[in-house]
Amino acid sequence: MGFTANQWAILALVLILGWLIGLLSRSGGARWRRAYEEERAARQAAESQLAASRERIAELERQSGHPVGPGTASAIGAAAAGNRDDLALIRGVGRDREIGLNDAGVYRYRQIEALSDGDAATLEARLGLKSGTIAYEEWREQAAALRENGADAHRTRWGTPV
Repeated sequence: MGFTANQWAILALVLILGWLIGLLSRSGGARWRRAYEEERAARQAAESQLAASRERIAELERQSGHPVGPGTASAIGAAAAGNRDDLALIRGVGRDREIGLNDAGVYRYRQIEALSDGDAATLEARLGLKSGTIAYEEWREQAAALRENGADAHRTRWGTPV
């Protein structure tokens, strides 16, 4: 079985066309490879910067001596050592607002009890609360009850915290 002259010509054209397409795709491939390498280098730089930032945050947390945020080892250690009260037991505070209170430097029931009206207004603004919320929800009174009598007496008067 032999090829005709036309079949040989078509075969030659297909081979030449494939060779040309291969040459053209190589130059485009180098461009894509270069873009990939640049993106990979940028990602590695960003990851190393992120690692350096995390290390700096950990260093600052170690130096601060007080809890920086929820879930940190220092916050857990402070609570276990009795350096911080469970402010979330106050009805109307909850865990989210407790975090905001801790960020504002409030860790103890005594600090809430000692809030003046001006301090309460400043704290409400910082926490994004409506003016008068602390007085309306009786945070000072609840903090005093928790400090003096514990959580059981608190539940008797104000119910289970949210």
